[in-house]
Amino acid sequence: MSGMRHPRHARRARRLLWRWHGNPLRRREDVAEGWIALLTWVLILVGGALVWTVTARAAGQEFAGQRADRQAAAAVLLTDAPRSLSPSTDGSETPARVRWTAPDGTTRTARTLVPSGLPAGTAITVWQNGRGALTTEPPGPAEAHTQAALFGGAAALSFAGLTYGTAALARWCLDRRLYERWGTEWEVVGPKWDQKTG
Repeated sequence: MSGMRHPRHARRARRLLWRWHGNPLRRREDVAEGWIALLTWVLILVGGALVWTVTARAAGQEFAGQRADRQAAAAVLLTDAPRSLSPSTDGSETPARVRWTAPDGTTRTARTLVPSGLPAGTAITVWQNGRGALTTEPPGPAEAHTQAALFGGAAALSFAGLTYGTAALARWCLDRRLYERWGTEWEVVGPKWDQKTG
């Protein structure tokens, strides 16, 4: 059984690698195109995996830094948070003025997004960074892992698209050069061909 498969695999390998064999019909452009295709797939697979890993790791470290720097703080609404006019926006937020205590012990006030419909004097939770400035809640470990993977995937896809586009441009330049050569050769051969067929 394995002996029957071997010739078929050998023929398939020869078909795939014909640009590197000593085929008399092979042109330099065919060899260059073969190397471009091989290099493109190596870059997409190996480079894409590397870009994915580096980007996901960097994003994960950024999210970890946010979790370490940001902390929840008790705050009080100083103004009413108007209720949304749309009845279908449950869990919507609206800007309102709040007061909270910064890590250095100072009392601060600022406007931030809070759940809509709350009256002034309501106790809420806000998030602040190490300098006491209001910020958003950092993603939890599971959410950060997912987002980091998505960032890595997006970076890898962008890298693959750039690599493929560059390879396509190189192949287009090769094809254009080949067409120019055909045109030059046809200028020499064409008149002789017409004489033979005339």
